[in-house]
Amino acid sequence: MNAEHFSRLGLNERLLKGLSAIGVKRPTEIQERLIPAILNRKDVIGQSQTGTGKTFAFLLPIIEQLDIEQNEVQAVITAPTRELCAQLFDELKKLIVYYDGQVDAQLFVGGTDRKRQAQRLSTKQPHIVIGTPGRIADLVNTSSLLVYTAKTLVVDEADQMLDMGFLEDVDKVAGRLAEDLQMLVFSATVPEKLQPFLKKYMNNPRHVHVQPEKLAAERVTHQLVPVRHRDKLTVLKETIRGLNPYLAIIFTNTKEQADEVTAALATEDILVDCLHGGLAPRERKKVMKRVEDLSIQYLVATDLAARGIDIKGVTHIINYAFPQDLDFYVHRVGRTARAGADGIALSLYEQSDEAACAKLASRGIVFSFVEFKDGEWTELVKPPVGAGRINRKQPTDKGKATVEKQTGNRPIRTGGKAKARPKKVKPGYKQKAKAAIAKQKKRERRLNARKEK
Repeated sequence: MNAEHFSRLGLNERLLKGLSAIGVKRPTEIQERLIPAILNRKDVIGQSQTGTGKTFAFLLPIIEQLDIEQNEVQAVITAPTRELCAQLFDELKKLIVYYDGQVDAQLFVGGTDRKRQAQRLSTKQPHIVIGTPGRIADLVNTSSLLVYTAKTLVVDEADQMLDMGFLEDVDKVAGRLAEDLQMLVFSATVPEKLQPFLKKYMNNPRHVHVQPEKLAAERVTHQLVPVRHRDKLTVLKETIRGLNPYLAIIFTNTKEQADEVTAALATEDILVDCLHGGLAPRERKKVMKRVEDLSIQYLVATDLAARGIDIKGVTHIINYAFPQDLDFYVHRVGRTARAGADGIALSLYEQSDEAACAKLASRGIVFSFVEFKDGEWTELVKPPVGAGRINRKQPTDKGKATVEKQTGNRPIRTGGKAKARPKKVKPGYKQKAKAAIAKQKKRERRLNARKEK
């Protein structure tokens, strides 16, 4: 069996078959270190980046410990956004496919019919609850959702919960759970302001911090585009003219900035949309649908809105502004160069960014300065004024060398239009991204076929 490496962690045959069906063969580091502890009913703090396998690190032991005969809530899983909750729910469904409908899991998020959810709960309580803190707290307060039987609480993306002001709702829910509560907290960072909440509910937790093997994926090329006192939006538009991504995410630091960038690009007939916390639930759902359907080529997003959401096929990351917390730079660029594909991280560089770039360079990231000029990308031999401390990749030739990895002889975008003029494209990151997505969809179709049998 492909997933036999998981058997030594104490997982049953049905879970092993579920893992094999989705092509998961070996446990990741965080799964190796936390699954046994969770099965032993220990409180845990799992600190790691997106893509380290933390979701399965808590879903697998939760399913393993279920008493299917008891029709009561046994585990509550909270996450800060509707999109992330939906993603967790989809992952859970993949793992329980061989339980033949014996595991009852329900998704409760804002923007859905609360009365209908309450009616469903009046007839039967699920084994596992996944949802946003606000909606779960509402259902608990009206006694629709009975969580006093639940002995496990998961707080996913806890630092984002703190930033978005959701910990109060999580606190309300936690206070209604069983006395011998096991709390599982997962977070990219563990800020000081989170400590009082952790101390209130956790008993000598096992804290596992999984460092990535590399600060950023090896196949990501990190490039800086000097702004040089020009209008930043103008530089962004010029940068986009030199790209033809399968899907690119443009990161901004605020909702207002995201709206401004989206509006500016939309006037250029670029296929763009926006994702941030200020959008109405229905609109956010529409945006994610457009991303999945590849109806857009550029998604403008804030860090908090995009955290934890699995967006497939990202070939380019564009930092309109460097994040204040430089760990977020790693989270951002980690969304590309997946499934063996190459990725490009382009950042608009101003002189005020020199300290941030120097810190990232001191942690092993190698930058090069590039610009799009006369229809091609070139690498600058001399860095801009004030950029001396940045660890740079040395240009390959004298003078300005064409950045072949950037264009790969791809079509040059003209006039800011979303559709570039036709030109032969050599096989590269676009084809790899398509192949990776097609492979994943094929697995999901096989899984759905098994469900229907």
